[in-house]
Amino acid sequence: MREVPRTQFLLSEEDVPRYWYNILADLQFPVPREHRARFDTASDAGEARLMAQIPLSMYRQSISKERFIEIPEPVRDEYRRWRPTPLYRAYRLERLLDTPARIYYKYEGSSPAGSHKLNTALAQVYYYQKAGIRHLTTGTGAGQWGTALAMACQSFGMRCTVYMVRLSYAQKPYRRIIMSLNNAEVISSPSEHTQIGREMLARYPDTNSSLAIANAEAIEHARTNEKCRFSIGSGENHVLLHQTVIGEEALRQMELSGDFPDVVIGCMGAGSNFAGLAFPFYREKIRSKRNTRFLAVEPEACPKMTRGRYTWDYNDFSGITPMTKMYTLGHTFISPGIHAGGLRYHGAAPIVSAMYHRDLIEAVAYPQRTVFEAGIMFAQSEKLIPAPESAHAVRGAIDEALRAREEGRAKVILFNISGHGLMDLAAYEFYLSGQMEDYIVADDVIAQSLARIPAMEGE
Repeated sequence: MREVPRTQFLLSEEDVPRYWYNILADLQFPVPREHRARFDTASDAGEARLMAQIPLSMYRQSISKERFIEIPEPVRDEYRRWRPTPLYRAYRLERLLDTPARIYYKYEGSSPAGSHKLNTALAQVYYYQKAGIRHLTTGTGAGQWGTALAMACQSFGMRCTVYMVRLSYAQKPYRRIIMSLNNAEVISSPSEHTQIGREMLARYPDTNSSLAIANAEAIEHARTNEKCRFSIGSGENHVLLHQTVIGEEALRQMELSGDFPDVVIGCMGAGSNFAGLAFPFYREKIRSKRNTRFLAVEPEACPKMTRGRYTWDYNDFSGITPMTKMYTLGHTFISPGIHAGGLRYHGAAPIVSAMYHRDLIEAVAYPQRTVFEAGIMFAQSEKLIPAPESAHAVRGAIDEALRAREEGRAKVILFNISGHGLMDLAAYEFYLSGQMEDYIVADDVIAQSLARIPAMEGE
């Protein structure tokens, strides 16, 4: 009888991590903090100031140097609904590629929200509720974050308002339906509900919009509603922290496989799923002095790391948020309308940016057609349809595996499928029809956007 190779590496409910991992404890350099004075910046809407949006409990997590931070039991109890998520070895993809590489992937698409975003949404809603907040608002790109926050708010009995980027509002109707099913109000951005939205509609009536615009609307909404705060799904230190449940589980699962990755790969929007998988492996790399590489994969339509600048910039279009130092294309940059809406954010997380600036991680950018080609190869071989965002990680993994074949050496590859593509079938249909186009942003467009960032002293 032919021996069937082990393809799944499963943990039990009791193995749900008890702690998040804080990479700030192990970095040998400071990560620049946000300019707190920017909270006092007057907006175009008047002299109203942006109050601190996150509870002190989460702010302390963002600046802590404690290596492990305990996960509150109510949050861990919610995690048990679907965690630990599975880790698979992609034998069939290996055979298709005829590669000596051993390919593994962590599958976050098994969450109720269909993506990794619920890991931080539940934690944030828990801390906001403890702080007396009753209403959360946010911006969402492709809708994974909005879906996760809506579900988390419904679980903890809070109101939720989501400003969804206009392009994705049209492209991803089922995600906004899921948000509505969870009692969230979903608004296409830019909208008539806010001053920044009305201004954008007047200036750019046909805009695809951007996450920075949706965030700006959500922030204005939070300013004008009592006991309402703005919540963000990626980029912030506390968000990256909450996502490390992914990597902590994957470490144990890789132990079961008998392998340790030579390269860890994640798609790159602002950085939460990449960091969630990579950071615990970075800790083990420095502890055991391994040569593991870390690869962030972004779209050529929004190449913040590969073609952006490491500088101080705003997180929202209107420029009312504190400035953070990051790789950015400029907060007014609006990416072309690719189908990986979750990767259209203009900046990368400050921690990820600082690590990239010091060559601790790598980055590569791909056009969307080669990304969808990889997504289909993966779907046909592994029978899981990756979200367009996750298909970027698949593309990176396939190219690493093909390089291993050319070099004639074994290589262990681990990547993150951060969400399923069952809500993105229209995008795959568009690719299969031959109508999909690649978008490469012109140098002068990036230069013009970067020129709009105000200079900071001591940059």
